Amino acid sequence: QVQLVESGGGLVQAGGSLRLSCAASGRTFSNYRMGWFRQAPGKEREIVATIRWDSGTTSYADSVKGRFTISRDNAKNTVDLQMNSLKSEDTAVYYCAAKLYYSTSYNNWGQGTQVTVSS
Repeated sequence: QVQLVESGGGLVQAGGSLRLSCAASGRTFSNYRMGWFRQAPGKEREIVATIRWDSGTTSYADSVKGRFTISRDNAKNTVDLQMNSLKSEDTAVYYCAAKLYYSTSYNNWGQGTQVTVSS
């Protein structure tokens, strides 16, 4: 059973940085695509960034390109999201998710971590 545990959220001023980490366990993730999603109050959940575990291929939402970086650590089985130049509109609960790379939807989710950016 896949388990995903996020950490690293918190309160930061606009322009600052935070690094989120997702500890993944329960599977060998070489055939998985990992994703970071976020959901702000009153808004739908949106995808932020994804990474294919085996190749390291990444993708980003336009709103975070050039500011956020997703990476994975094979030794630690973690997927990190480095967030720089944070804006108030980045405030949301951030979720780590996983799916087999050929699946159409993510079916494994973490509990979420709150990121609040003060302006």
